[in-house]
Amino acid sequence: MQHGKYRFIVGFLALPLIIYGIFVISPFIQAFQISLTDWSGLVGSSKFVGLDNFERLWESEDFWNALRHNVYMLALVPVITLGMGLFFAFMLNVGGKRKKNEVVTGVTGSKIYKFVFFFPQVISITIVAVIWFNIYNPDPNDGMLNSLLGAVGLDGLQNAWLGEKSIALWCISAVMVWGHVGFYVVLFSAAMASVPRDIYEAALLDGANRFHTFFKITLPLLWDTVQTGWVYMGIIALDAFALVQIMSVNMGGPDGATDVMPLRLYQTAFRDSQFGYASAMGIAMLIVTMTFALLTMRLARRERIEY
Repeated sequence: MQHGKYRFIVGFLALPLIIYGIFVISPFIQAFQISLTDWSGLVGSSKFVGLDNFERLWESEDFWNALRHNVYMLALVPVITLGMGLFFAFMLNVGGKRKKNEVVTGVTGSKIYKFVFFFPQVISITIVAVIWFNIYNPDPNDGMLNSLLGAVGLDGLQNAWLGEKSIALWCISAVMVWGHVGFYVVLFSAAMASVPRDIYEAALLDGANRFHTFFKITLPLLWDTVQTGWVYMGIIALDAFALVQIMSVNMGGPDGATDVMPLRLYQTAFRDSQFGYASAMGIAMLIVTMTFALLTMRLARRERIEY
């Protein structure tokens, strides 16, 4: 009977595992093989160079500069995005005025607000980048942000934005937050909807304010969802390819101020025709991403709260 059960399970898993191995695992193995060569991507032949590409990568200032920018975004973007998502979701679901028959209610029009927050998710990332590139346009007549600042008498705050080395990366990071916070508002709202209202009502009737309700009830009960969202948002921050490619000055500028690892890999492979070296960058990105995910899952692990 046991053998029959295992054959039944293997029969269902075999095909998906084979497909996963061919289309997911196999490309990683091929990338590692290519990283050990000097393949240009333009000819069929290549020379085995061992770990020379990784040694070159270790000594590359451009790569470390790009990695540093990704780390900056990794430290900033997930914290702000998830924090705003939690705050807005909490206010939309349990932040309304108390009514006679219900102690816990959301704000009026919460469904409309959720739709507005989620709207950037249905827009292509390319369109988002183009829209914000024009918003950040430094020309006071064409750039929406500078034009708005000038209209309200804040001319002193007008800036070159994407052309200013000190703030260009943070301008792109702000767009990343804007584009993803709506997804987490909806995600956390769905998670909060599964929390029994009796828990909130009991806490509020006992005198707990919304601050205590959030940190003592909502956040602990949503911790698994927050943990998963942190990993997902961290991976997005480690990517940022499309936004940087479209929005940055000269792809990674000014003066390398917005360069990130995926963009460096793309330029190395398709502009410089160094696919072996670019594959080594890809392996390095995989290691950084997996390390981040494992550390997050490990350090953020907490006892599961059942309700």
